[in-house]
Amino acid sequence: MDSFKIIDGKKFMWDGEDYESESAAKENASKYSKDGFETKLIEEGGKSSVFTRRVVTEVVVEGEPV
Repeated sequence: MDSFKIIDGKKFMWDGEDYESESAAKENASKYSKDGFETKLIEEGGKSSVFTRRVVTEVVVEGEPV
């Protein structure tokens, strides 16, 4: 399994798990969605995988400027 896929011109990262059932994958995808991620379910070889992405909206820099 590739660690990422380009879907509709956007980069999605694999969550690292192959789910035996689509319902288990959907349940995890729902959790990611609640945390602000965009999710895609992909089925390959009889297993389901969850791919996620989130757009960075704020960058926090710590430490003193150089």
